[in-house]
Amino acid sequence: MTRHTLIDKLAILADAAKYDASCASSGTTTRSSLGKAGIGSTEGMGICHAYAPDGRCISLLKILLTNFCIFDCRYCVNRVSSNVKRARFSVDEVVTLTLDFYKRNYIEGLFLSSGIIQSPDYTMERLVEVARVLREDYNFRGYIHLKTIPEADPILIERAGELADRVSINVELPKEESLGHFAPEKSQPVIRRAMAGVKVRLDDAKDAQQSRILRKAKAPIFAPGGQSTQMIIGADTSTDSDILKTSTELYSGYGLRRVYYSAFSPMQDASLDLPPVRPPLMREHRLYQADWLLRFYGFERKEIEAASTDGMLDLDIDPKLAWALRHRERFPIDINRAPRELLLRIPGLGAKTVDRLIAARRMTAVRLGDLAKLTKTVKKAMPFIQTADYQPGNLTDTENLRARFAPPPEQLAFAI
Repeated sequence: MTRHTLIDKLAILADAAKYDASCASSGTTTRSSLGKAGIGSTEGMGICHAYAPDGRCISLLKILLTNFCIFDCRYCVNRVSSNVKRARFSVDEVVTLTLDFYKRNYIEGLFLSSGIIQSPDYTMERLVEVARVLREDYNFRGYIHLKTIPEADPILIERAGELADRVSINVELPKEESLGHFAPEKSQPVIRRAMAGVKVRLDDAKDAQQSRILRKAKAPIFAPGGQSTQMIIGADTSTDSDILKTSTELYSGYGLRRVYYSAFSPMQDASLDLPPVRPPLMREHRLYQADWLLRFYGFERKEIEAASTDGMLDLDIDPKLAWALRHRERFPIDINRAPRELLLRIPGLGAKTVDRLIAARRMTAVRLGDLAKLTKTVKKAMPFIQTADYQPGNLTDTENLRARFAPPPEQLAFAI
């Protein structure tokens, strides 16, 4: 067996962690596992960006405890049958790396996941022990995100939540039958049962905090950043409608803070029933946009699906614009009179812009020039609005609008 230095292990296990999107934003560099492997971060060995519970963007050391795995999930580059370079950190090595990076101001926390070694319980014990040593032995108060293993004992998952700022349990694939086909060792009911257990514990902690505020006592803390999950996109035949349906169920049923979408990465020696090429990264991006509309813009899933074709989101234009083009009868919207829920439907206006707009119109009638000071995307909004000094006029033709906002074919090809 090859003996690796600590730096060798960091290179291998940071690269192996790059396929897990559940602590970072999408749309970074290519994540294909074909050909020469990279380091797995966009700005340094194992360093990624995530968002803390208070909304701050923070840098994390993102690594696997090990990329050895006893499971054989066919979509995973670290599956037991995969011919990849393997490595494993000890608990002390992860603690040392985290503290060294933190003291040098490279990171503000740790994202730790792992392949399954020996058993789910044994692996979960190792992950929890890393967090325990950091918190209790070294008084580490940085951010910790632990990837939990749904097959592990619920007591271990609960302990993870007591130590970590956020926990995540990957749902893996949108459909139960797909997971059974590609990952027979895993089970959607088991995954969802683990999610439900975390939600109950989160609700209990919230209730305890509210009651102890009244008594001016300190409340127990449990994963203040909540829980998140990840779905792999494009490994199976699930449509975007299937994916959004699953996401909606997860948000409403388990109180997830975030569902992450990760485009499937082709790999060497892959099963023949897996796609030979990755799906367009633009598809991943459109799913994030649709997810945002569902969570923050008041859209219903069926509204987004109605603006899709055969269950797939339009790659050429964003889902809000696709909806607006199908509902031209609702426009133009008078931005000086419309309520917030209608303003959020206007292409080009984000939630923060809408809030600034509402504040501004309390003082004066907002003109087109005023709106241009509030957002850089005023040109996108112009066909859909009217102001104190502006009417859209001939900017209302749907086909011309689509051509106007859709990128040229060569730009779309680059984007995906």
